[in-house]
Parts: sequence; C-alpha cells; structure tokens
Amino acid sequence: MASHRFDPNFTQAVIDGMGPNTTPRNRQVLGALTRHIHDFAREVELTMDEWMAGVKFINEVGRIWSESGQTRNEAHRICDILGLESLVDEIAHKIVVEEGLEPTSSSILGPFWSPNAPFRENGGTIIQDGVPPNGRVTKMHGVIRDITTGQPIPNAVFDIWQASANGKYDFQDPQNQTPNNLRGKFKANEKGEYWFYCLHPTAYSLPTDGPSFALLNLMDRHPMRPAHIHIMVTHPEYQGCTTQLFPSDDPWITNDTVFAVKDDLVVTFKPLEGDEKAVLELEYNVNLAPKGFKGKV
Repeated sequence: MASHRFDPNFTQAVIDGMGPNTTPRNRQVLGALTRHIHDFAREVELTMDEWMAGVKFINEVGRIWSESGQTRNEAHRICDILGLESLVDEIAHKIVVEEGLEPTSSSILGPFWSPNAPFRENGGTIIQDGVPPNGRVTKMHGVIRDITTGQPIPNAVFDIWQASANGKYDFQDPQNQTPNNLRGKFKANEKGEYWFYCLHPTAYSLPTDGPSFALLNLMDRHPMRPAHIHIMVTHPEYQGCTTQLFPSDDPWITNDTVFAVKDDLVVTFKPLEGDEKAVLELEYNVNLAPKGFKGKV
C-alpha cells in the first residue's frame, strides 16, 4: 500500500461535508476552491506563521473597507494585482469572430466606477470643476456599431470616468473635486455617434499605505498604472462592453501593475486645431455584439 505524508482522504471529506441543499453550481465552485486551496497548502507546505499572516492580511483588507466608509476597496484591488479580474473578464467576455468587425476588447472594471454618474448632453464636458493644472482638454468622439451588420447603434449609452491630472478620482480627492467630476453618461444619436470633452488621462500609483501595496512589496513590484480612461458602453439589445483606453506613449503601457492593457485598447491622442475648447482629439469607435451572439466557439 502506498504511503502518504498527508491524509489522502482529508480534502474529499471536507468537500463531502457540504449539505444536500447546496446548489449544483455552489457545490462545483466551492468544491474546486477547497481542492485548490488544500493542494496549494500541501504544495508549499504552508507554515502556521504563514497561514496566520494570511488571516491577518484578510482582516486588514476588511478593516480598511469598514473604516473608509466602504469607499476603499482593497479586496478588488488585490484581485487586480494578482491578475484575477483580468482573467475572469476574459473568461466572461471573449468573443472570437471569423469575419466582419471585431468586438471591442473588454478590460477590468476597477474599483472606481460609480452608478451615480449623471447623463450629459453630447458636446458637453465631464470637467465640472474647471481644468486642473497640467490638464489637457481632449475632444473624444466616435461611433458605436453592431459587429454583425456594421450599422450604428442609436441610443447606446457611453459611460466614462477618469482620474484628474493629479491621478485621483473624485471621491479620493474631495478637497479638489466635487462628486461626479470627470464622470458622465452620453447617449448616442441616431447615427450611433457620441462626442464630449474630457482630459488626457494621467498615470498614477495605487495607494501605498494598505495591504495591496504590502502584497506588491512582497513580489518586488511597482504600484503604477498607465494613464487610462474607463468606459462602459451599454444597450438593452447588446452585450455591454466595459473597458479602458491607454495612450500609446505612456511609459507604463508595457508594465501595467494590474495587467489590463490589450493591443486594441492602445490609442493615439492627436493635436486638435480649430476648437477653442480642446487641444487634443481622440477618436474611438466601439463595436458591440448582439445579446446571445457567441461568435466562433
């Protein structure tokens, strides 16, 4: 009989402890989670001190969430640092097509989206607190299309949010920004067009005073994100797209600490003449798949 250093039946006994009312999906997910956690502990021969350090780490994540008034989401940020959100995003949204328009690539939501962004008129601006020092106003515009027909999608909603020129989002920076500064929703016209004014994005560091930064230090990694603009494009008849756009000349473009950059999300901001409201222009077209469209399997 083969000998085992560790009880070979223990993990299955834990999994079998789930009761009869556990749903099939919960049984699958939690069973696999238990199996992988146990295999991880055996593989690295996790020590008691290391296990307890992990417990304290999770407790610290919860403490910051609670003490920040549920505005600082370190758990979400840790998922980003470990590449988990990017992987789940790819699993959920990858569509492969053989011909026609390619769907716009998705990217991570991140912890800064707000459901409370106001609708604004096309041609308006999301810069509600004035142009900040070093801010470069950009006219952003494009067309939202159906990948199966190439036709525009009227009334699609284009939701945008971004950090200010100091690298902070509105609720991180109440001294300088009012709620919903640099946020807005725009409804595409009958030609699928949207257009508005925003800022050229700015690279910024993740917070350096919490558990996510401690994790980065353990892995000898930097906390920098390349400059980016967040967008979420939706329509009731289409699969929505949540993604990020990155300036091609950003120095962190090849080394994003949350692994969110994809080739078709790298964009070029061009000088703009003849518009007194902006110095730069960004054209970006969004391609959506109809609901239920699976593409090539």
